[in-house]
Amino acid sequence: MRRFAARYRRQAPGEPRAVGYLYILPAMAVFGVFLLWPLGQTAWLSLLHWDGLTRATWAGADNYRHLLTDPELRAPFAHAAVLLLFYAVLPVAIGLLLTAALTRFRIRGMTFFRTVLFLPQVLAMVVVGVAWRAVLAPDGLLNDTLRTLGMGGLTRSWLGDHTWALPAVGSIGTWVETGLCLVLFLSGAQRIPRELYEAARIDGAGPVREFFTVTLPGLRAEIAVALTLTLVAALRNFDLIYITTSGGPGNATSVPAYEVYRRAFETGEVGSASAMGITLTAVIFALTMVVTRLVEGRRR
Repeated sequence: MRRFAARYRRQAPGEPRAVGYLYILPAMAVFGVFLLWPLGQTAWLSLLHWDGLTRATWAGADNYRHLLTDPELRAPFAHAAVLLLFYAVLPVAIGLLLTAALTRFRIRGMTFFRTVLFLPQVLAMVVVGVAWRAVLAPDGLLNDTLRTLGMGGLTRSWLGDHTWALPAVGSIGTWVETGLCLVLFLSGAQRIPRELYEAARIDGAGPVREFFTVTLPGLRAEIAVALTLTLVAALRNFDLIYITTSGGPGNATSVPAYEVYRRAFETGEVGSASAMGITLTAVIFALTMVVTRLVEGRRR
């Protein structure tokens, strides 16, 4: 009897633990059917040579080997690395800079400016791509403005230039993601006690020191969330590339997500596309894990 009572006390109160798994079973079933199963199928296809119509043949690790040795397949990942600067680094830096200024100085109409900056997150990326394609066209608003200001020598086909096409697309990503980062940082800054700012100012801290000693440590969790969201947005970028440049000129703006689509549905290289998709998934997972571990390590 004592043994039974001791065993009962060790159990958590309420229903047995096995019942808890029943509550998450429907969600796990949907997750498995619509995500894990297609991911497993893609991993299997990445081991085959298949054009989507004829009989598939075994490829083994050939598709993954080509990713490492073929410059045409490595280029999209290099372009994605460049877009990380525009999609993640610049929006986070600009968001932190604006947050530091807004926490030190009070500005009227903050709700209006916050809504305007966050607006690109609400718009569909197709709408964003169509609008910016018109702005960056040879006869678009940007070039017309430059001519009006007497800087006609700077005009160019921004999305058709091998040198400027990728930075132009990246600049659109900066415009889209900055509002998200700013809203996250402003909401996080509201949780920082005002007494910390007052104490720093009493100690003679200037704006720079106040930012690094009070604002930046207080926004660590928000920075991790912003980096995770922007990194994923940069690496899975497809719709913006498809609408604005379609990977061109040449392959100057080709990124892994677009290359997966092109190889699977246009050139009939399903195995190669699957290998690139699995590699892209692994890269996204690894980067998000690194960001999470860095934040958790700092908290400890």
